[in-house]
Amino acid sequence: QVQPVESGGGSVQAGGSLRLSCATEGLPYYSYTLGWFRQAPGKEREGVATIDSDGSTSYADSVKGRFTISRDHVWNTLYSYLQMDSLKPEDAAMYYCAAADLPFGGIRLPPQADFGYWGQGTQVTVSS
Repeated sequence: QVQPVESGGGSVQAGGSLRLSCATEGLPYYSYTLGWFRQAPGKEREGVATIDSDGSTSYADSVKGRFTISRDHVWNTLYSYLQMDSLKPEDAAMYYCAAADLPFGGIRLPPQADFGYWGQGTQVTVSS
């Protein structure tokens, strides 16, 4: 069973940085779009950033210029990374990584429903 696994969450002060990682093993081919989503208490889950296999990226307006998504692969494992800089208290949430069997071209954040594989999440806490 394909199960993305996130790591790297934690607590940081406002203005600090964190780097989230996600490993997804067992996908049949390389060309999956990888994404990061987040959900804060009492709020709906929202898209943060996605990256196609050709490197096209899309970001939520709230994180543009502060977050950077990247990807890599080793054998049958796809890796995605979310470098988060200049963190704000409003960035605090459970962060989930996901994979989609579609390219999106980096024009805008794709629908969450298009992502078929989801991780369990990693918690990010930002104190003011």
